[in-house]
Amino acid sequence: MTPRADILKDVIGDLRIAASFVTIVPVASSKPSGEGAVARATWALPVAGLLVGLAGAFVYKVAIRVGLAPNLAALLALAATTLITGALHEDGLADTADGLGGGRTRERKLAIMRDSRIGSYGVCALILSFGLRWSALAVIANPWAVMMALCAAHAAARAGLPAFMSLVPPARPDGLSASAGSPPGRSVAMAFGLGTLVLALALGPAKALVGLMLLSAAGLILARLAISQIGGQTGDILGAFEQVGEILILLVAAAFLHGGG
Repeated sequence: MTPRADILKDVIGDLRIAASFVTIVPVASSKPSGEGAVARATWALPVAGLLVGLAGAFVYKVAIRVGLAPNLAALLALAATTLITGALHEDGLADTADGLGGGRTRERKLAIMRDSRIGSYGVCALILSFGLRWSALAVIANPWAVMMALCAAHAAARAGLPAFMSLVPPARPDGLSASAGSPPGRSVAMAFGLGTLVLALALGPAKALVGLMLLSAAGLILARLAISQIGGQTGDILGAFEQVGEILILLVAAAFLHGGG
């Protein structure tokens, strides 16, 4: 096998690992998912996010074509992206809200986050998440602008995950985040670059800069909360970070792209 073929095989393998990490799409990796494989493949998370955003945009376009109002089309688009991801990130957001908000000790917070039941903090977090994202898409309305917003939000929200995983230590030795490992610097840089590129192409350089600043601020705040309250990050914390990022980018898009402007 030629070096070029080996590189292509590795890229495809990483894309499959990334897709299986953040969606329920049944894609098997063509490369062994041994120790460090998931961490190395995190560079492809923005690409997987881009595909999720495109799926949501397709559903929105079809809904508009059959005559549905933008608010109903937006709800269907959110339903599509939630189904594709298996509500993985929403589950992380709810567990994080319950754990950080409801527990008094580190051990109790981690126990709550592992509990499959949802509490009042989690319910409120999900209502806010869906409400803000739905409202943003409904305000944007124009199908092309909605596609740009969804692609930007899903790609950029996942672009910061490798950096977050690399800089914030796992809160416990087991679980999704700990098993994935710490992404190498190359994967962190590639993910950030891909996410920034999609964000700039979708929203423009100036708006992309605003989005990056908000994402960075949100990441720092969440990292500080996670370290101070539970000693680091978990898979639920990563899911919460993705959800917050998605919300922020959609709000930025709604501020500038409403009505197709």
